[in-house]
Amino acid sequence: MCDTIFKTNKLRGISDNPKGKIMYRQNSKEAFNKAKRVIPGGVDSPVRAFKSVGGTPVFIKKGEGAYLIDIDDNRYIDFVQSWGPLIFGHCDKDIQKAVVKASKKGLSFGAPVKAETKLAKEICLLFDEIDKIRFVSSGTEAVMSAIRLARGYTGRDDIVKFEGCYHGHSDSLLVQAGSGAATFGTPSSPGVPADFTKHTLLAKYNDIDSVKQCFINSKDIACVIIEPIAGNMGLVPADVEFLQELKDLCEENGALLIFDEVMSGFRASLKGATGLVKVKPDLITFGKVIGGGMPVGAFGGFEEIMDQLSPDGPVYQAGTLSGNPVAMSAGLSALKKITSSFDMYEDLEEKATLLMKGLEKEAKKVGIPLQVSVRGSMFGFFFNENEVKNFDDALQSDTKMFAKFHKGMLNEGFYFACSQFETGFISTKIKTEHIQKCIEAAAKVFKDIE
Repeated sequence: MCDTIFKTNKLRGISDNPKGKIMYRQNSKEAFNKAKRVIPGGVDSPVRAFKSVGGTPVFIKKGEGAYLIDIDDNRYIDFVQSWGPLIFGHCDKDIQKAVVKASKKGLSFGAPVKAETKLAKEICLLFDEIDKIRFVSSGTEAVMSAIRLARGYTGRDDIVKFEGCYHGHSDSLLVQAGSGAATFGTPSSPGVPADFTKHTLLAKYNDIDSVKQCFINSKDIACVIIEPIAGNMGLVPADVEFLQELKDLCEENGALLIFDEVMSGFRASLKGATGLVKVKPDLITFGKVIGGGMPVGAFGGFEEIMDQLSPDGPVYQAGTLSGNPVAMSAGLSALKKITSSFDMYEDLEEKATLLMKGLEKEAKKVGIPLQVSVRGSMFGFFFNENEVKNFDDALQSDTKMFAKFHKGMLNEGFYFACSQFETGFISTKIKTEHIQKCIEAAAKVFKDIE
């Protein structure tokens, strides 16, 4: 059954599961086998391999609004939305029009274009914490550059990150905990020299005492970086009081506070998590939504810090494809739609809440523990007896139960993130009817797997 899905209603994209009309995902299976011959693991990003949920990854042919269509012509309601950036769903006409118009003039020049300035100005106007911003090509690059800038600005080497927070795959951030609750990190991947991670201290999410211990262990901390709404241990928001204490601690010790909003930026609210918690970081990193689906990242902050970047300052950072006209045009189009839709976030949060409360209710009916969380258009759920406040809590979740749920929902025509430790997203193309159908399907799946 892991390579099958019930044939769906092609007009509505919602599974009606008619008997005798099972369609096999044979084309995806064959495509995956071919991919494994020339691509490590058959994928260009590990989570796509479906290893944590079992079965064959679904190969996608195209997207349409709220739906994904695979190469076997099966349709799914998409709650991943390319891991966040497609806030207006797949193939938004306005964003596509902007991309086509820009691409006809050239894909990249390696030279300045006016669209860079326009997008930078729009973001700076929205955020009191951002005087200047620089664009890059990915979230990983944005975080890597922001940390280098923080080190250059402070003249210090050490950084603090939190267990369970993902900030990309640069060497300094691929760390795991040592023997203590707060200690210097050791590499979590072969190929990362210990010398690169010895300057990274690990603290516990939502635990200010663990951060204080880091500052006791080192007097050379340049910055603390955190996802204010963690999205890569599942959706785990930081407590507002914790973030304020974090800011105070950084100021007391002369360290910078970096908010990694690559995932939550323009997703949790118009101003991301920063707009919800009212804590002012020194630097913010972005990605996802500001590219409108194109590969984009950015980092910004106060002028005196940003002016340390080359060519104005000594901290070097560069990128040939940074600020390319196609990505900038897509971002401008997306941001224009976001800022002109004043009630959009309220509507998205209502739908995310409806979905999470519905899943929670149906799971409870059959005695399955489920913890749920919502922030704006972001949602997450854990098969867990207890509330999840940090990575240790998240690791207590029943990943086998999640895998069964994921498989069942995929077979019902609903595409969720293929890991217990990822966040889901609502797009403007997802309607209340889709949510209700999803809850009905989940009720059936929960009964099958209890």
